[in-house]
Amino acid sequence: MSDGNHPGKAQDIHPVPAEDEMTLARYGGEKPPAPDWFNWAIRQDARTSSVDVEGASIAYRSWGDPDKPGLLLAHGNGAHGRWWDFIAPYFAGDYHVVAPTFSGMGDSDWRDAYAFSLFSREQHAVAEHAGLFAHAEKPIIISHSFGGIISLFTTIREGGDKFGGAVIVDSHIEPPGEERPRPPRRTKPNRVYEDFNAALARFRLAPSQPCENHYIVDYIARHSIRETSGEDGKAGYSWKFDPFIFNSLMEEWNEVDLTSLATRCPIVFMRGGLSDLVPDRVADYMSSLQEPPVPMITVPEAYHHVMLDQPLAFVSAIRSLLAVWPDRD
Repeated sequence: MSDGNHPGKAQDIHPVPAEDEMTLARYGGEKPPAPDWFNWAIRQDARTSSVDVEGASIAYRSWGDPDKPGLLLAHGNGAHGRWWDFIAPYFAGDYHVVAPTFSGMGDSDWRDAYAFSLFSREQHAVAEHAGLFAHAEKPIIISHSFGGIISLFTTIREGGDKFGGAVIVDSHIEPPGEERPRPPRRTKPNRVYEDFNAALARFRLAPSQPCENHYIVDYIARHSIRETSGEDGKAGYSWKFDPFIFNSLMEEWNEVDLTSLATRCPIVFMRGGLSDLVPDRVADYMSSLQEPPVPMITVPEAYHHVMLDQPLAFVSAIRSLLAVWPDRD
């Protein structure tokens, strides 16, 4: 249902529409009209696989020739690998594209407790299982929001040099003295809705933002819902993500230090030009964390969910970046 971090302060916040403007309820369960490029992308065959990582089955999807260089796509908090279904096919001609789903989200197993180091090991395990490390050219990570924080862990820690580089998309590293963004602590399980369309109508992006591409929001929402049963035993529908992920992550999240980005591979930052999480002052600070400064690519007219707001511009920006960076052998 949600993705990304949540802003901790009101400053630099762009106006967002009223709640009714963000709901899919207006479509009454029907799919919003979608353009040809999108319909083509979601029709492309994706292989589904999984790998066991410390007792949890981690699902992933892949596109393209496994003999080509690897591209590992990492989603945000509360999201899942199918957020990349309409993006991945545009890279499958040149790359073996792999989109895992972190534990506690999507079709991967839930855990009793979560840790950034564990999510990082999931990234490594999926890359290994999919054969991305077997290629002479090291795989590149493209990661969004919370997935970007995990990918920074991956590139900083031992084994980070197994990757050729990482593009960190609209992930927030707060300047000194500012509050760290965090989702609210949950105390109740996800609500169970009596039918699929009732759940679909309640899907929201988090943090809240406008998104004109309702067909994309509808697509990811449909893959964010599972059949389940409520406390009364009645069948119904609810969200796939574990609502208590951050309850066990919060202490580590409060203490993690990303101010010294000694990454073991090159990184590039990307942000939405209208993002509340990475406004100019935050972008400048993040770029300054390495010397020479980390490049910061801005996608105009995109909010936090860059690949939802400006998907084709996002594809073009990543394609252009990959063509020249990191230095290709």
